[in-house]
Amino acid sequence: MKIILIGATGTIGKAVEAELGQRHDIIRAGRNSGDAKVDIADPDSIRRFYAAVGPFDALVSATGKVHFGPLEEFTPEQFEIGLRNKLMGQVNLVLFGLEHVRDGGSFTLTSGLLNDDPIRQGASAALVNGGIDGFVRSAAIELPRGIRINAVSPTVIEEALPSYAPFFRGVKAAPAADAALGYAKSVEGAQTGRIYRIGWSRDN
Repeated sequence: MKIILIGATGTIGKAVEAELGQRHDIIRAGRNSGDAKVDIADPDSIRRFYAAVGPFDALVSATGKVHFGPLEEFTPEQFEIGLRNKLMGQVNLVLFGLEHVRDGGSFTLTSGLLNDDPIRQGASAALVNGGIDGFVRSAAIELPRGIRINAVSPTVIEEALPSYAPFFRGVKAAPAADAALGYAKSVEGAQTGRIYRIGWSRDN
């Protein structure tokens, strides 16, 4: 398969490439590097990206920016970061990608555990993740031509703990390689409308 991987240089992206790159042709993409460049916060950039890359079998989005900060200090502009980037950026990857993805292809987005297991300073991430999960479930019942869509919702990643540990005290981390298996299941499997929780569950 020809698989587009957005966020290929990130912690999860590298693990996804290591997993899926053993069996498929990976088109690495990011805002500043890769085989092709795309800024998911810019709809025109997404359109230009798809025009350059051409038809594909699967897209994996392992990227998305949100702002972390105390709720009482949040500004509308800071909420807008996550809404424009991680939420609408990934939604637009699907909407604009529909005319380029082949029949029976798939989209795999990234959300996260914070809408189910919130932390201090994580209100924006919780809002965005909930939106992504809801979009995936709803889009799955309308996508044409046998196209599938899922999301991977990982816990905090072990390799990212140097940056994120203070926010996730008491939360068990998972290796990026474990998260990558969720993306592989989405791309290579048959399910649609699923949220693959990696390293956590609602029962924890």
